[in-house]
Amino acid sequence: MKAVYSEAHQGHDPQFFLVRGVVKKTTEQPERALRLLSGLERGRHSIVPAQVFGAGPRARVHSADYLTFLEHAYAEWQALGDSGTEMIPNIHPMRHQGVSYPVGIVGKLGWHTADTACPIGPGTYDAVCASADVAVTAAQMVLDGDDTVYALCRPPGHHAYSDMAGGFCYLNNSAIAAAHLRQRHERVAILDVDVHHGNGTQGIFYDRTDVLTVSIHADPSRYYPFYVGYAHERGAGAGLGANLNIPLPLGTGDDDYMAALEMATRTIRAFAPGALVVALGLDASEADPLQGLKITTAGFRRIGEAIARIGLPTVLVQEGGYLSDILGVNLASVLAGFEDAR
Repeated sequence: MKAVYSEAHQGHDPQFFLVRGVVKKTTEQPERALRLLSGLERGRHSIVPAQVFGAGPRARVHSADYLTFLEHAYAEWQALGDSGTEMIPNIHPMRHQGVSYPVGIVGKLGWHTADTACPIGPGTYDAVCASADVAVTAAQMVLDGDDTVYALCRPPGHHAYSDMAGGFCYLNNSAIAAAHLRQRHERVAILDVDVHHGNGTQGIFYDRTDVLTVSIHADPSRYYPFYVGYAHERGAGAGLGANLNIPLPLGTGDDDYMAALEMATRTIRAFAPGALVVALGLDASEADPLQGLKITTAGFRRIGEAIARIGLPTVLVQEGGYLSDILGVNLASVLAGFEDAR
């Protein structure tokens, strides 16, 4: 299996992460990508550099205001004077009330961020654009005839809405890949196996019939993103029925996870898409520091096998998966399972 990668992710090195009122170094560190690269080397996958696609693919998913904000935010922040090295919001609007889009950068920062987990530093914009290009390159390779391509995206993307960053995510790489595949395929499915619900992806496609969104994740009643990701969320308007959430109890292990994945694959087959995007989080691991689910390395292999048996052209987009001794091993396991079942 070919894998797409860009070293430009290293320009994004966030320091701020607020955990229960305590400021810590974020778990979304550049070293994540290096450990994932070791997993690709372990599986002897060939590495392909990302192509630069420009703003077009991003604009299919994200609003013009948001993309403009991301491009110019850090320069505007620094121009304030007496500002920190990272942009952290100190206000968020109540969007369900009558509110207006702000002019100043402090207001825009609050408007376009769902939480405090997305610091914007001097290299963030270039890094997130490169991460999106990794996903688009992989999608284009599948359109050009590759059966399956893995995209080593960092920062991740599935918590990013059309106009809002959140949960370490700025641009929604999985959604951007799906929108790129839609240029040729009438229907595309997104299967999210990250330990967290893909709330941004759900929000982007919630009222659409052409993209099925399926997410298997830890129960959000006690786990990020808390407010969305419940089983009753099925889509809206024309998109009713095109969203499936399968929340699992915290600590769920391999066998129960595989039962949920079987439900997900049945739904995908019934939708009959022309291509599949997998939001491949590895943070469901029993060794992940975020400790949501308890998937073993062997369990990741089974996940890869089950997804491969769906039998669709597939883009595997890296989402979560944080620093542990077996992060690269788990990536190698899921990709090996996929290849063996294919």
